[in-house]
Amino acid sequence: MCGIFAYLNFNVKKERRYILQVLFNGLRRLEYRGYDSAGIAIDSDNNSSSSSENSVVCPPPLVFRREGNIESLVKSVYHEVAETDLNLEESFSIHAGIAHTRWATHGEPSPRNSHPQSSDDGNEFLVVHNGVITNYEVLKETLVRHGFTFESETDTEVIPKLAKFVFDKATEGGDRTVTFSQVVLEVMRHLEGAYALIFKSRHYPNELIACKRGSPLVLGVKELTEDASNGSAFHDDKFVSKNGNPKELFLSSDANALVEHTKKVLVIEDGEVVHLKDGGVSILKFDNDKEKHGNSLARPASVQRALSVLMMEVEQINKGKYEHYMQKEIHEQPESLKTTMRGRLIRGGSSKAKTVLLGGLKDHLKTIRRSRRIVFIGCGTSYNAALAARPILEELSGIPVTMEIASDLLDRQGPIYREDTAVFVSQSGETADTLLALEYALENGALCVGITNTVGSAIARHTHCGVHINAGCEIGVASTKAYTSQIVVMAMLALAIGGDTLSNQARREAIIDGLFDLPNTVREALKLDQEMKDLAKLLIAEQSLLVFGRGYNYATALEGALKVKEVALMHSEGILAGEMKHGPLALVDENLPIVVIATRDACFSKQQSVIQQLHARKGRLIVMCSKGDAAAVCAGGSGRVIEVPQVEDCLQPVINIIPLQLLAYHLTVLRGFNVDQPRNLAKSVTTQ
Repeated sequence: MCGIFAYLNFNVKKERRYILQVLFNGLRRLEYRGYDSAGIAIDSDNNSSSSSENSVVCPPPLVFRREGNIESLVKSVYHEVAETDLNLEESFSIHAGIAHTRWATHGEPSPRNSHPQSSDDGNEFLVVHNGVITNYEVLKETLVRHGFTFESETDTEVIPKLAKFVFDKATEGGDRTVTFSQVVLEVMRHLEGAYALIFKSRHYPNELIACKRGSPLVLGVKELTEDASNGSAFHDDKFVSKNGNPKELFLSSDANALVEHTKKVLVIEDGEVVHLKDGGVSILKFDNDKEKHGNSLARPASVQRALSVLMMEVEQINKGKYEHYMQKEIHEQPESLKTTMRGRLIRGGSSKAKTVLLGGLKDHLKTIRRSRRIVFIGCGTSYNAALAARPILEELSGIPVTMEIASDLLDRQGPIYREDTAVFVSQSGETADTLLALEYALENGALCVGITNTVGSAIARHTHCGVHINAGCEIGVASTKAYTSQIVVMAMLALAIGGDTLSNQARREAIIDGLFDLPNTVREALKLDQEMKDLAKLLIAEQSLLVFGRGYNYATALEGALKVKEVALMHSEGILAGEMKHGPLALVDENLPIVVIATRDACFSKQQSVIQQLHARKGRLIVMCSKGDAAAVCAGGSGRVIEVPQVEDCLQPVINIIPLQLLAYHLTVLRGFNVDQPRNLAKSVTTQ
């Protein structure tokens, strides 16, 4: 996954220094999406003449690319500026700049593999790209036969070179009437895969074009006039607002990078081509199947879209009093869980039953209850959250629930039936494998339900119904508050599907009471922070960690091990405790640290037996238990005990993961690693 960003100011003077700062800050907001290299492109001269007068080609844009994080790029740019006569105080009334932060998929991190990628030495066409072009090798071979030379190892480089090829062919006879959008549409006809793209060209100064298929992209609009309204809409070619009004336009992979500039946004849909020109915005709809067999350079239909207002504050994307985003997001969980449940839990009066209201599902509950089975589909942390919720969903609904890792389902082409309900769980709503699994399930006729944290995401748009977890913005690469909110949403889903039969009324009411109390109980669990820091100091030099869990807390073992693995870069493995004697027991000795989750539930006595067997083999035990159970789980005071508050068994995974999140965080900081940007990882995986 990568982050792309663009800034275009129209009829408002901005210095080159300010333009650079906007681009750099945009990349900083997107750095969680990739941080192994970065780059920007800006104009070398003031090209404030009308962009429609493209008979005169403007000077080549300036392109800066650097291996490393955003700050490495910033230092490099200002160092290069200091060695040249580039004037940072020069003002531009119109300027279009693009930027990119990379998570390497094709080619190692290096300046030549960084974006923007260029068509040629003269930078006639520049492109920033998030996604993967699956047919790039075929396109590359074709372009090489036509005399193009490739400098990078990326799949992206074929795109600007293909744009130049299309432009050169269209203007062979001196015809300069071909538009920027026509060139991009013709390029799109040849691309396969998932992508979000922003194009900049010296042939079309002060214009930008963005398009997408599969990868996220958002347009932001800041109109600098008093009569600009929140309800502005796009007509055939322009804004409703007057053409000459000063404004600033932004394009970004994520609304996080827009909120400090504007709250007026448009989530760009798959197949849309957004053309920024002369202060206006035109949107064309590219129909892939139709255009593949249509006339070259034909103009597709234009569409009208309305802006929406972004419900986000700048404070949500700042660290505040915390040192790291992961630390902040761990400690935000009492509030994020309140937000997740707000308006969805109904306690009723003395004579009224306690119920759950999930508005996004109410029209489909009868269909779900008639399902042959429910299939949870996700990746990583989202898969673990679904696994934690599976037992309660089976208990309350009586419907078989199966688990599928999205990539494995696709590899096997596993059976999905019309009578199935497929539940797709993804924090970002853009996870590539989960999206492909969603497409597969839709083709097979299943009812598709989305559980995501991102309003307007691909999963939210393409499923039949769903629930937003409303956990708030999560920037740390390792998911924390989204995980606990996902579990809570799926517990509420179980309550909604299970109905209110007399046989399970007491159980339902106990769970709903537990949900109401959960934020305060999480707040209590967060008091273990210092204890987990002390434990981390003892484990700082360890190379491996095992985590045993079962029942509801098998998912906790998997997720706790995943957190340690992700950020502390320590080998860790979550193991189903029932499988201990089928291999893992061979690893046990007095040196290997082993976490056993043994809170009070139906599996408690079995976990006591596991602890005894590990103790008999001199295992180095760290036992998580319910408050007051220390003596019951560690006879003779052997091993270390972590006591957590006790809640309803189906909600216990929310409490039990808190100490493990804190342990992973402190281990990472103590070991000197970047907790918010772990090695080789990015926040959401939008490529296969």
